[in-house]
Amino acid sequence: MQLLDVAAASAEVGTSSARLAKIARIADVLRQAADDPARVAIVVSWLSGELPQRQIGVGWAALRSVPDPAAEPSLTVLQVDARFTEIGQVAGKGSQARRAGLLADLFGRATDAEQTFLRRLLSGELRQGALVGVMADAVAKAADVAPAAVRRAAMLGGALPAVAAAALTDGEAGLAQFTLQVGRPVGPMLAQTAAGVGEALERLSGAAVFEAKLDGARVQIHRSGDEVAIYTRSLDDVTARLPEVVDAALAWPVTDLIADAEAIALRPDNRPHRFQVTASRFGRSVDVEAARTAQPLSVFVFDVLHLDGIDLLDLPTSERISALDTIVPDIQRVDRLVTGDVDAAQRFLDVTLAAGHEGVMAKSPTAPYEAGRRGAGWLKVKPVHTLDLVVLAVEWGSGRRTGKLSNIHLGARDPESGGFVMLGKTFKGMTDAMLEWQTARFLELADGAAQAATSETSVTDGHVVKVRPEQVVEIAFDGVQTSSRYPGGMALRFARVLRYRDDKSPAEADSIDTVRDFYQRGS
Repeated sequence: MQLLDVAAASAEVGTSSARLAKIARIADVLRQAADDPARVAIVVSWLSGELPQRQIGVGWAALRSVPDPAAEPSLTVLQVDARFTEIGQVAGKGSQARRAGLLADLFGRATDAEQTFLRRLLSGELRQGALVGVMADAVAKAADVAPAAVRRAAMLGGALPAVAAAALTDGEAGLAQFTLQVGRPVGPMLAQTAAGVGEALERLSGAAVFEAKLDGARVQIHRSGDEVAIYTRSLDDVTARLPEVVDAALAWPVTDLIADAEAIALRPDNRPHRFQVTASRFGRSVDVEAARTAQPLSVFVFDVLHLDGIDLLDLPTSERISALDTIVPDIQRVDRLVTGDVDAAQRFLDVTLAAGHEGVMAKSPTAPYEAGRRGAGWLKVKPVHTLDLVVLAVEWGSGRRTGKLSNIHLGARDPESGGFVMLGKTFKGMTDAMLEWQTARFLELADGAAQAATSETSVTDGHVVKVRPEQVVEIAFDGVQTSSRYPGGMALRFARVLRYRDDKSPAEADSIDTVRDFYQRGS
């Protein structure tokens, strides 16, 4: 199977807005790969915008200058995957040059369409709408199995590429091998959003289990006897980096366990450190013992999926909580309130926020654990912070956003210099209508005729269009974090566009001092 087959499918999926058309096109290319399970897994990963190798040390900087495209296709899927593995394994003195040579050779053998696909895949810009739900349905269609069976297998197996390979090889029988197993990470259940505790109670039929939503790192704890494995939300094994979590799990009176928890760095007063303090413990180069001594992590468990030979994920929340309470001490459980009273729920939220946490989770007492899905039985409630910022530059989009100015650079007003301080970028929250409007608007504001004439082909070189700082945009964000990337030393967390503020001038935008206030409050 040639790389061009996948690149062509990706391009078609990216330009299609119809879900069924996306599913049909992906299913078609999966059938082409079906004679080799390894190839199926690779194609599913790529069309999901991911590499089987996860990270290979190639980013935008390495992709700015590549050889001219080949005239005819020659690369196969397996050849490209092998080259990615080879690039990822380069290390030591001179590794950057060797990696660049391998990358240049690969791109030199790729056609124009293939280069476009590879560039977007490697840069993380392959946003084409082939999300997990679409991909799962495409796998089901290609393998002629029930979509629910694919989703269940992916839920328990944790990795859709492996599930796809089994489905296209052995059908329903292949999917049956994916069961809940201690030691194999499971896709975590995710939450939908509610505007407040009142809405949450209404959507959960009048009663809910409210839990403190900690701003830590979600971890999945597996224990079998004296063996413990810890996985991140993205299912990476971080056992060696979190000895405190391992010690905690070994102290519980269980033999076999799969639990859902948060690892978090707390100050002496039990208020949370900034998220980055917690996140620093997950780095590959961290000195674990030194970091543990300087700032130990605490663990708080909020769910249990398996306990001593019994699978619990299909049981209601209330029963899983009862099982959890029998094995995990109170000091290692998240704060919890079961209520149907809006005022009581609001007080719980207020106390949780005052303690420095993100907000609360509202969970249906009767909901199962929907691993790998954003289930309606879990709702997150947290305050939304907003800032009015100024757009400093904008980037051409890719995939469905090809030809549209998409990713905007955000700046806060600097009263001292009279200029603006960049705080990050975002492409989140933009509707199709908004993309159309902002493309025309920012081309009007582009600095210079050459910038204005730039087209989507500039994604590879000069894909950033600088604009005059005249457009104000209202941005929602979850917090402000330390950043060495931007001149102000800060960056917004999870920034997304709410609306453009044509009623405000740049002089009325929020200042960098306002952002510092958020930062100092730990928001």
